[in-house]
Formats: sequence, C-alpha cells, structure tokens
Amino acid sequence: MRTQPILAAIDVGTTKVCTIIAEVNEWAIQVAGVGIAPSKGLHKGLVVNLNEAKESIRESVRKAEQSSNIKVESAYIGVTGRHINSINNQGVVSITRNDRLVRSDDLKRVLQSAQSIKVNPDQKLLHIIPRGYTVDGQSMVKNPVGMHGFRLDVETHLITATVTSIQNLTKCIQGIGIDVDDLVLEPLASSEAVLTEDEKQVGVVLADIGGGTTDIAIFKDGSIWHTAILPVAGYQLTRDIAIGLGLPFNIAEEMKRKYGSVMPIYESKTATSNAMVGNGHSVSHRDLSDIIRARAEEIIKLILLELPRSDFEKLVPAGLVFTGGSSNLSGIDALGREMLRIPVRVGIPTNIAGISDVLHDPAYATSVGLILWGMKNGGKAHWNSPRVITRLRRLASQLGRLFR
Repeated sequence: MRTQPILAAIDVGTTKVCTIIAEVNEWAIQVAGVGIAPSKGLHKGLVVNLNEAKESIRESVRKAEQSSNIKVESAYIGVTGRHINSINNQGVVSITRNDRLVRSDDLKRVLQSAQSIKVNPDQKLLHIIPRGYTVDGQSMVKNPVGMHGFRLDVETHLITATVTSIQNLTKCIQGIGIDVDDLVLEPLASSEAVLTEDEKQVGVVLADIGGGTTDIAIFKDGSIWHTAILPVAGYQLTRDIAIGLGLPFNIAEEMKRKYGSVMPIYESKTATSNAMVGNGHSVSHRDLSDIIRARAEEIIKLILLELPRSDFEKLVPAGLVFTGGSSNLSGIDALGREMLRIPVRVGIPTNIAGISDVLHDPAYATSVGLILWGMKNGGKAHWNSPRVITRLRRLASQLGRLFR
C-alpha cells in the first residue's frame, strides 16, 4: 500500500511528450514511472491536430503507467508558445483595521488589485506571481503577514495565454481521461529543476531551447523578473541543416544529435573529416558545424534582446543557464561565454531518485520541473484547479442522486 502522495506531470513538446509519475514528500521526489513518446500534432508549442496530439499524449501516459503500475488520474501540464504574454504590474491596498496588522486576506486583496489590467478577451490569466511586497515604504518584503502598516503594495509578474490555445491543449489531456491539476508556463517549471536559489537571488537568465520554442525566464532578487517565448529552437536548426546540406529532415536530425557542435575548433575532429550515418549519408564536420553555429548565434542574440541594452551583466551576474534538448549541442556553453562575456552553463535536472537515469538530461528539465512545481505550489492552488472543481461537481451530483 502506497503511503506517499503521487504527482504526475505531462510535458507536451514539439518533438516529444514526456510523462513522469512520482512519489513525493517535502524533501525529495521518487520517480516511479517515465513515459516518452514522439510528439505529433503540435507545432511550436501549439496543438495543430487534436487527434494526433491526443494519441501522442495517450502513448506517453500509457508507457509511464506501465513502468510504474500507477494509474494517472490528474497531472501538471506545461504550456508554451508565442501566444504567451507577460507584464509586471503593481497593486496597492490600505490596511483599515484598528490594529493595522497585515493578514492573509490583505494579500488576496492586493493581488486582486494588481490584476486590474486590461486583458484582451481572447486571453486568460495563467499566472499571478508576487515579486515582492512593500509595507509603508519598506520594500523587499517577501511575506508581510503579521507586520504592522497603513499601506500594502505588491509588485507582480502576470502571465497571460490565448484562451483557444489553452482550451485545445486541455481538451487533449481531458480527452484521454486525465484531469488538469494546473497549467504551468514551461520556463517556470524548468527553473525549478535546474536553477539554484542563489542564482535566482543574484540574477540569472534561463534559456530552455526545446524543439519548437526557446523559453526565456529572467530571475532577480529571488523572484521572476521577465518571461518570453521565442519561436526559434531545435526544429529550425535541423531544418537549416537539411536545406543547407541537401539532406532529408530525419537524417539532418540524426546528424545534429550525433555530430552536432557549435565550437568545432575545440573538437578533436579535423576540418576535412566527415560525419556519417548508417544509411550512407555523409557531410563534412566543418559544414555541419558552421550551419549549427550560425543558428546558435542567432538564438543567443535573440536571448540578448530580452535583456536591457546596457549593464545586463549587473542584472544577471549569475549569467546564463541553457537547458532543453538543444542545449545538448557540444560547445553551446562556450559559445555563450564567448558572445556574452558572462558565466554560462548547461542546466541538468538533479536531486531525483528512482528510475530516473534517463531524466538526467537537459531535455527533461521541464518534465522534472513540473513535478517540483507541483510539490511547491500544489497546496496553494488545488481548490481552484480544474481537477478539484470537476471532482466536487461529481460529488455533488452523486449526493444529489443519493438524496433523491
């Protein structure tokens, strides 16, 4: 009999769908099952074919359930795509009680005040993240409950998503009988898996380079400062190789995975040696690396555009952390250091136990991060989650039939 709570996460990506089932406690996660399936019906984080996407998700979930012998009833779902928008906004309320004591109800009121922005009808609020509170001019307050004051301010990071895109993704998940615990912006999930608290405190950039999008999250003073989704990632890199070298797309992808490097000068291969795959296709390492490097430089320049034009080194002294499947390219951290002149490393999920060997890879940062997000935030959001609302409705219906 299992005594530990069970959490599940589904990362629906452009190239793969990864499902993780884990037993969790307040100290660690124990991975019980992993299911990975090729992704179909998605493009740059968006569902473009409901039936194909649903079948890819079903296959991934089936494999995870088979390896863990645990049925997935609900899961945390990653969200990305160009439809995501973000803004920092402030809220303010007065503390009118005689004791002037800040209470949890005041936190709810000030967060509601911060939401008073004009959101397009086709957008929905995905996250409302408090960055810091100010009590009577005293800033950098992380938890003001219990403090005395007349005025409470909050600075928040608000993230919105297109309603139809969210509905399509949710429909795929619910269509295979799984409830949605929460929808989580993917770079926020990835940050839980690969960033340290020290990095978030001093200032750091996370760049999750996936198959269809590059997801950016900038942290400062321990909280989120900026998020963005770039429509350039591993798919475009493979496409450039296929076009530039006259290869079929699947062969170009295999070449990239086996031989791809952005810094060939540091590799042992000579400029004239060839890269070859099993069916006889052959290209020179130099040509392959030149194409990969050009696209990688473009991605890094686009990341740089998300930072202030001057003194970005002071904003993010902890540097840049690459993660996602495309960060497995050899030399990408060295290229980042060469171009940006700041610390750069590749982030790999750690501190996970169980059948997790395959997950020690940047490609699974979002998947692992979704489980960690659930551990960290699950108790705060569950009563508003679609899963709980659905179950309460079922319970109400059952009770109604019983009493009739």
